[in-house]
Amino acid sequence: MQDHWVTRFAPSPTGPLHLGHIAAAFFARRHADHGGRFLLRIEDIDTVRCREVFIREALDDLTWTGLRWEAGVLRQSERFPLYQQTLDALRHEGLIYPCFCSRADVAREAAAAFSAPHHAPDGSLLYPGTCRHLDEAERAQRIVAGEPYALRLDAQKALDRLSTPALTYQELNRGPVVCHPGLFGDVVLARKDTPASYHLCVTHDDAAQGVTLVTRGEELRDVTAVHRLLQELMKWPEPVYAFHPLLIDSAGKKLSKRDGALSIKAMRESGMSPEEVRKAAGVTL
Repeated sequence: MQDHWVTRFAPSPTGPLHLGHIAAAFFARRHADHGGRFLLRIEDIDTVRCREVFIREALDDLTWTGLRWEAGVLRQSERFPLYQQTLDALRHEGLIYPCFCSRADVAREAAAAFSAPHHAPDGSLLYPGTCRHLDEAERAQRIVAGEPYALRLDAQKALDRLSTPALTYQELNRGPVVCHPGLFGDVVLARKDTPASYHLCVTHDDAAQGVTLVTRGEELRDVTAVHRLLQELMKWPEPVYAFHPLLIDSAGKKLSKRDGALSIKAMRESGMSPEEVRKAAGVTL
């Protein structure tokens, strides 16, 4: 297997960076050593939660810790027209449909459709397909009326388009792994407050940037199946995947911005050195 990998680190600027980000960034960077390329991408598609101040702080924190990347930082918020082209292509193939259900609607309809709550491997509630069966006339009428909607991938139609009965991804040092995108149901690919979803944007940009090795945390292992399905549908190159363990806190929980993990900025302000921060993240140069 090749040594000259193209890897990337792609934080979402919805809060300050913490040790988990540093560990993930250097994990990706390490695999690009020995003649490879390492890219930095800002995944700022969440138009509600992403902040310019978090982007500035992230770039400063990463530079301070000693991380280096190729010139030119791709920002996803500047690429919505490109993602729209992908949505248009999927729509032309009849593989996406408008869903008018709110999150509360989905929870209520799922409870009514299943004898027990059904969840995708990532823990999200499985969509029962309520709007999949609407006819085109009703869809058009509701859109013209200004009713908010998301765009969902018709998972079964998408799976029927595959040329192989078994979808796999290639894991570094392990080989092919069978994956099951159908377990996630009809995933959302766009919604009003996020014109293109993480699933669509990450696969689109990995292909566009020529990423050959996708490094990610273990919590994203299962959802890789959805990304492989999109790659097959769009005929995008298939990268290899490498998964790293997650950093956990003293209670055994994954470090996260949502739970108030200590930020790199706070560590810097407390007097810690870059070497001490890297060591705390388990990084050795």
